[in-house]
Amino acid sequence: MSDYVYLDNAATTFPKPPEVIRFMCEFYAARGVNPGRTGFDLALEAEDVLLDARQALTDLFGGSDRNRLVFSLNVTDALNLLIGSVLSPGDHAVTTCLEHNSVLRPMYQQRERGVDVDFVPFDEHGFVDPAAIEARLRPSTKLVVMNHGSNVIGTIQPIGAVGEICRRAGVLFAVDAAQTAGVINIDVADMNIDVLCFTGHKSLYGPTGTGGMYMAEHVDLMPCRSGGTGVKSALRSQPRDYPWRFEFGTLNTMGIAGLLAGQRWIHARGGVTAIYEEEMTHARRLRAALAEIDGVTLYCADMSRDHLPVFAFNVDGLPAEQVGQLLDVEHNVITRTGLHCAPRVHEGIGTAEMDGTVRFSVGAFTTDDDVDRAIDAVADVADYAKTRNGARSTVVLA
Repeated sequence: MSDYVYLDNAATTFPKPPEVIRFMCEFYAARGVNPGRTGFDLALEAEDVLLDARQALTDLFGGSDRNRLVFSLNVTDALNLLIGSVLSPGDHAVTTCLEHNSVLRPMYQQRERGVDVDFVPFDEHGFVDPAAIEARLRPSTKLVVMNHGSNVIGTIQPIGAVGEICRRAGVLFAVDAAQTAGVINIDVADMNIDVLCFTGHKSLYGPTGTGGMYMAEHVDLMPCRSGGTGVKSALRSQPRDYPWRFEFGTLNTMGIAGLLAGQRWIHARGGVTAIYEEEMTHARRLRAALAEIDGVTLYCADMSRDHLPVFAFNVDGLPAEQVGQLLDVEHNVITRTGLHCAPRVHEGIGTAEMDGTVRFSVGAFTTDDDVDRAIDAVADVADYAKTRNGARSTVVLA
């Protein structure tokens, strides 16, 4: 039994598989040179690892051209690059109230530049109605961007239906897959996704500082950034060829090697679906047990609908921050409290003014014993709070 129970996997999965750490270190020790800048053997070998990582992720996302898989610092970096490259003053964009600040803040910034932005609310179960997005589209709409799965309440959104609407309307559709890449099957073609943005340090089981986006073959954007690529250096503008059109400067080669190792580890574990089913088994048991604890309030949809192994709760009579501290200090249960960089979600479920919720997020290394310890820990915290609050547990809709 480990000294702690780690239930903050929606922030970053931990621990990382030993195979990932080992491959990263071995790669960097033996081939940690700058790929694509020259033709000596070590550089070519380093480039091969990058190409293998591009291919593995392209296959994972149902893409058709690995050169359309471009790397970035993380999903926030990819989303900023995309949004800044698509929108201009006078344009219109649509997003949702389920978004992380990686979408919200760039959109607020675009508003200041003269872009009109609509934020579509979610329903009482935590889902966005595709028809509500369709109703917001205008002739000036250039972009619809939404997350695939909420990092707070865990609901998986109907992006396939939204993608079909956008494709018919001729509007670029971008998906923030920070919470779903590696744990939910994604097919950019079947789901009509034009640009899929992802991060490497969550369910792809790579290191922090990695991410990127897959851009469908029909997408033709010019980036809002430019810089060195190692190819076509005489050009005064960014090369139009992919992946260099959207990659700038020296890549995080060690991190990308870790992403490749993460893909191999996922395959060795039986693939995305096998990992997801195992995580959801733990998450459902954990959530169901918390629903029976006096004074625990759970938010939004139950896990019988499309859901990630992520959910939010509060203990009546205690602020979320204090619950998190008690879980950590008294029980060694690691979680995340607050607004989770998604303030509009908390406005929708009524927890913004109480400074958010406690979030539990299960990962591939979560065990039955971890679930038991977390249940007991929450029950103990709820008992502590009973002296000031005797309410029964409830499920609150948005």
